[in-house]
Amino acid sequence: MQVIRVAIIGAGGGGLCALRHLMGPRTKKELNEDRQVQFEATCFEQAAKIGGTWAYTDQVGRDEYGNSIHSSMYKNLKTNLPKQCMAFPDFPFHDDLPSFIGHEDVQKYLEDYADSFGILKYIKFQRKVHTIQPVHQVNALYGLKWEVTTHSVLESQDQGETDVYDVVIVCNGNYAIPSIPTLPGSDLFEGHIMHSHNYRKPESFKDHVIVVLGANSSGQDIALELSAVAKKVYISHKKPPLQSRFPDNVEQKPGIDKLDAPSKITFQDGTSVHADSLILCTGYHYDYSFLAPECGIEVDDYRVMPLYKHLVNTKFPSMAIVGICKRIVPFPFFDIQVRFFRAVLEGSLILPSEAAMNQDTEHDYRNRLSKGKPHRYSHEMSGCMFQYLNELADMADIERIPKNYEVIYDFVAKHRKTDVMNYKKMNFGLNERGDDYVVL
Repeated sequence: MQVIRVAIIGAGGGGLCALRHLMGPRTKKELNEDRQVQFEATCFEQAAKIGGTWAYTDQVGRDEYGNSIHSSMYKNLKTNLPKQCMAFPDFPFHDDLPSFIGHEDVQKYLEDYADSFGILKYIKFQRKVHTIQPVHQVNALYGLKWEVTTHSVLESQDQGETDVYDVVIVCNGNYAIPSIPTLPGSDLFEGHIMHSHNYRKPESFKDHVIVVLGANSSGQDIALELSAVAKKVYISHKKPPLQSRFPDNVEQKPGIDKLDAPSKITFQDGTSVHADSLILCTGYHYDYSFLAPECGIEVDDYRVMPLYKHLVNTKFPSMAIVGICKRIVPFPFFDIQVRFFRAVLEGSLILPSEAAMNQDTEHDYRNRLSKGKPHRYSHEMSGCMFQYLNELADMADIERIPKNYEVIYDFVAKHRKTDVMNYKKMNFGLNERGDDYVVL
């Protein structure tokens, strides 16, 4: 039996899912399959515990070891998806939890997931990946192996350790490096400017006039939370006006044109306000700085290339990057991607040629552009997520995500657009047939 050594980068949801499907106990179906490979996986995690972005901390900036704080959770965060469509398909959340849960419930869920499948023993904590580079070898998987160099975050003089692996699965997340827009006059503005990555609690904003730039999930959530303590909150964005009702002290504005001293913010319609604080809910950058240039991975304004099916490095198909896509149900999404890649490694799924994979990738990109999506939405999955997941599942001959995940996801998405203040109060349960959800 062939033994495949795998390096997994990050022990958030994606990394834990990879460990579970490579090193966890097999399902009854998997036990009946004639497998010709065995995996030996090691996961490297720079933090002291699992969870990735779900591991809440009051700290912002850098930790005691000089590493950037990874988590973007704020203290009162509740999920914007219900637990019924957030769970890994084979590991439901506890029945006693409401549908919309706090970050601490998700963190506990991931800890239970790791314990249940016995995968903690494969994680090396507080080891930061410094460099990954390909090493060409005859008779190796796809003709090469990967040198992975890691350093202890506990010892500043650590010389590092280098080991060689057949496969690399990158699961380092994409909510750690804030994207800071260039705003004319920001050097003149004397108010407080912060990115949502560093937002934790509303109390310090009491009686402030606040501009929140960005109206995706974090922008809407933070604006609503701040409205309870602030004098006034403006949500500034470039979208058509949001159709939901907001608290009386929340007002929508166009995008920001410029800032000015001491507290003036001018919007693109020419109107202006005087604000105490500006909170940037403007997204995050991908960070693959630990991948050597020889790995072939490039990031072009939020497009990661060259990735077949938003996952497999077409130049070196023994590398996958899990979870780069936006607007997804993360844990089920990770589950399908990981099992797809496992099928590739086991040989039950044969990938097309590099040229064919690149052609498919370019077709997907051009199709997005033809539908009016900007270049930076190259991995954005609104309106096509479940179609994508079903395609991967069918290609790998694995179970699709249950249909009820899509039903409840679409139901919640509709209500979030029209009632952002109240949709998280809903609770869901299975109907009598168990194939659909009902609102309780």
